[in-house]
Amino acid sequence: MKKEFLNYTFIIIGCAFMAFGVVGFLSPNNIAMGGTGGLAIIFNSIFEISIGILFATINIPLLLVSIKYLGKYFAIKSTIAILVTSILIDVFSQFIGLPSLSNQLLLATLYGGVSVGAGIGFIFKGGGSAGGGTIIARIITAKTSLKTGTVILILDAIVIVATGIVFKDVELALWSMISIFTTTKLIDIILTGRPNERIIHISSSNNLDKIGLLINEKIGVNGTLIRGNNLSLTQEKFIIFVTVPVNRLNLLKQIIQSEDKEAKMIVIDASEMLGTKFLN
Repeated sequence: MKKEFLNYTFIIIGCAFMAFGVVGFLSPNNIAMGGTGGLAIIFNSIFEISIGILFATINIPLLLVSIKYLGKYFAIKSTIAILVTSILIDVFSQFIGLPSLSNQLLLATLYGGVSVGAGIGFIFKGGGSAGGGTIIARIITAKTSLKTGTVILILDAIVIVATGIVFKDVELALWSMISIFTTTKLIDIILTGRPNERIIHISSSNNLDKIGLLINEKIGVNGTLIRGNNLSLTQEKFIIFVTVPVNRLNLLKQIIQSEDKEAKMIVIDASEMLGTKFLN
């Protein structure tokens, strides 16, 4: 019960962020977001119907059609997210009269993308969907061999092209592309966070036991030491796999350089950390 309350809280917060980004930044500057939200902004300029009504009109039928592909609970949460977002968009624009917070296209694009991305991220975190783009992608994926990411990319491309055609401005289409990119990055940050760890692979033909002990002693992390061979099976290889906080990378480099100048080190961003961290 507590978990579900938290999920719906995330969804409501996400709806507010999303509506704020659309009304405060994107719509007044004719900058489209991705998916069906972008279509609602475009259709608003054509038919002069409120964005909130258009957003619900486009998405609700898609949800009804897609229940068997998405599951009942996901569909319920998505319906709530879409309805609340639609209502808040019209409340902000028509009842509160929220003005455009920036007429500078760069600022409107970035802050609108950040706000919408944060909103969609929170809605995803609550277990729902913020619109039909993801829904359409799942339906098409279930019927064809196309991947979900490919379908979403195609849908966003259609929105970008439509923006340029409807508003008769290629630059607005390019700004919309930046907005969609910013939105995607914020969704990733909300869902996976910003771990400050780095995944480190250290390999050498020399025994790495001593380096492993020094890493554990001086940096305070545990990892895995692997013994194997090179691909031609002519030389024994030693590998350390460890996750290290970014602020200790320089110390790790110093340890490796002082103990084994032939060792190779590969640093990879840890985009998401699950389970117990490798810290003492």
